Parts: sequence; C-alpha cells; structure tokens
Amino acid sequence: MCYSNSSTSKNVDLSKKYGKKIPKSMDEKPIYFASGFTFPAWRIVTREETVQTMHWGLIPSWFKGADFKEIAAKTLNARIETVGEKASFKNLLNRQMCIVPSTGFFEWQTIGKEKIPFFIYPTKEEIFSLAGLYDQWQDPISGKIKKTFTVLTCPANELMAEIHNSKKRMPVILKAEQEQDWLEGKLDLDILQNPVDSNFIKAHEVNRKLLASKNLNSLEVQLPFKNDFFEQGSLF
Repeated sequence: MCYSNSSTSKNVDLSKKYGKKIPKSMDEKPIYFASGFTFPAWRIVTREETVQTMHWGLIPSWFKGADFKEIAAKTLNARIETVGEKASFKNLLNRQMCIVPSTGFFEWQTIGKEKIPFFIYPTKEEIFSLAGLYDQWQDPISGKIKKTFTVLTCPANELMAEIHNSKKRMPVILKAEQEQDWLEGKLDLDILQNPVDSNFIKAHEVNRKLLASKNLNSLEVQLPFKNDFFEQGSLF
C-alpha cells in the first residue's frame, strides 16, 4: 500500500506539467517524507483550473463523527479492484477524480523479521501522477469545510513485487496520456488494474534509522543507503 509519500516539486513545475494555475498563497515547501497517518496537506490536481490543497485521508461527505481521524486513517488508500463497491468511494467515481503529484514514495521490503525501506521514484519524469479520489466534509463542530483525498492502489509490477514482497501492492501511476481522461472519468478502471512497467520507476534502499528519527523532513531520508547485512539481488 502507499502510506508514505514525498512532494518536492516547485509550484511552477506543477503548473507547467498539468496546465493549472497556482494560488498565490500555496505552500511549496519540500516534503521529503510524509506519513499518511499524519494526514498531511498536499497539492492536488482536479478538473478545476487551479491546483487545490487537500489533506490525505479521505473523509466522506456523509461522515457524521466529530473526530475525522476515525475514518481518515482507513481511507488513505483505495484498492482499484473494489473501489466501486466501497461506501466511502463509489459515489466519487467519474465525478471527483484527482491526481496526487508525487516525486517519490516509500515502501518496505520484508526479509525475515527485518523491514528494509526503499525510495521509489520516476525513471524519466520528475513527477509521478498518482490516481486519486477526493471529497469534502463539513466539520460539525467548527463548520469548516475540509477537502481530503485517497490514493488508489493496484497489484504490484515486477520491481514493486520484489520490494513490497508482503502485500505486493503499489499506487496507481498514471501515464501522461491518461491524466486528462482520469480527471474526466473517461478511463476504464480495468486498464489501471495493470500497473505501469517496472522500467517506469527506479528504487534504492534508504536509511531506516533516519526514517525512525524526529527529523524526517530532510533530503537525507531519500538518499541511497548501502546495507552491509543484506543482498538486494536484482534491485540494483
């Protein structure tokens, strides 16, 4: 699944790639590592002419609870095979599709009792376009409107199956020619159950001690790390 992500692109790069306007107040501080379980704010592309800011962890408009974390922690991801069956997502299909720009995501490989973290990033492009859905919810206490999103996942390709060897899943990565069709609800979900080829992505191991530190938001968490205890075989 995709629970850890990064977004280090400049606003001008997002504007150029997606043909969208950028609000003057939009933050572009680099996010080198973000856990979905902290429900971070993210720059999101929709059919709107401007890039939106939303929080990761989808809160359905019908949610009546006061603590949004109750449901948001369970909706960070949506399986593309069953997204049309789930109450939180099915009414959003073909209406509230979005793209989650990413400069790379993190996943863990299981070797015995050890969890080895990897950073996965685009081979050629600077930005991944992850398929997502979004919704908006009104806080019953404050009355404020909160926009939130989820990232769709699919079966892993060959490289990701080797890395994420426990669940063998990966985020749905859209090709450039699929982006507009996705936003307009014209892309067949069955097509996206087939992941992008392994040559679309690169991966290297990163230092798990840094990911366990308090200073997660630094470039160092994404840098290659040589692990003397394990052989990673065909990953390199």
